[in-house]
Amino acid sequence: MNVTVVGAGSWGTGTSALLGGKGHAVRLWSREPEIAEAINAGHRNPVYLSDVELPETVYATPDIEDALARAEAVVVVTPSLGVRGTAESMRPLLPSDTPVIVLSKGVEQGTLMLMTEVLEDVLGARERIAALSGPNHAEEVSKNVPSATVVAAHDEAVGRLFQDIFMTPTFRVYTNPDVVGVELCGASKNVIAVAAGMSDGLGYGDNTKATLMTRGLAEMARLGRSMGANPLTYMGLAGVGDLIATCTSRHSRNRGLGEHVARGGTIASFEAETHMIAEGAMSCISVSELGKRQGVELPITDQVRAILHEGASPESAGAALMGREARDELHGMGLADD
Repeated sequence: MNVTVVGAGSWGTGTSALLGGKGHAVRLWSREPEIAEAINAGHRNPVYLSDVELPETVYATPDIEDALARAEAVVVVTPSLGVRGTAESMRPLLPSDTPVIVLSKGVEQGTLMLMTEVLEDVLGARERIAALSGPNHAEEVSKNVPSATVVAAHDEAVGRLFQDIFMTPTFRVYTNPDVVGVELCGASKNVIAVAAGMSDGLGYGDNTKATLMTRGLAEMARLGRSMGANPLTYMGLAGVGDLIATCTSRHSRNRGLGEHVARGGTIASFEAETHMIAEGAMSCISVSELGKRQGVELPITDQVRAILHEGASPESAGAALMGREARDELHGMGLADD
């Protein structure tokens, strides 16, 4: 197929390697002309995943109109903050029936929309929009390390289409109709991973990280339940699977941000040092606001927000979490008396 990948960061580059390696004709849109030129000249992205050789089936361009020419399917892989603006630039160029899948993970600031909702708001045609999420570090997917993921779509045929587009012998793709759950997992687990990184940066142990991950999963599921998500989604690849990878991997930029901040750094210094955006840095605000709107307690998310944006220290946040009122473990899950 002719597939357009919109965004030439790490995941966009890794996705292009995966799809191009399968034989799809990939047009990769890069905001930076120099990156597009380097990819076409040497089949490598000079900034992101520079050790990965891209197939000759991948052609890069800084022109969005050129990128979308003859596209039979579109893959959006920009940072979540840029999804709306990117969609607006795509709108006059994209036929109304072209399927679009978003790999960006986040909740939009202000509107508190999920990424599929942002695409629907700009592009219309909800039935042609899907999301992909799972434990999928670009550094591994691009090198054919065995991995699996989930495609969530409102229309079963669209879900099956993207399942077929992405499936390879080393990248197994499942489908799930729970679009809200899959997307909420992707946004909220990044925030928990920042907390896990802070634990690492403070020198805490396995007990602490396991506690943060488990209680983080509980608050993720509470939020999902309040918004109609399927609880079983949180036990799957988009939920606990992605949470494990993002909280523990050396590739995880969200875990890395947390560790960096706990050792005295800032969001700005992390981005300057790595040339990457950790989605959890802003998702902690929008997910926290979503929890308030839904009347759901998100204590870990709220403490990450306090550290990153309100001047709290990781040590004080840890004390606040450990000093919370004693509760039933299943509090707020609909499985025990609140």
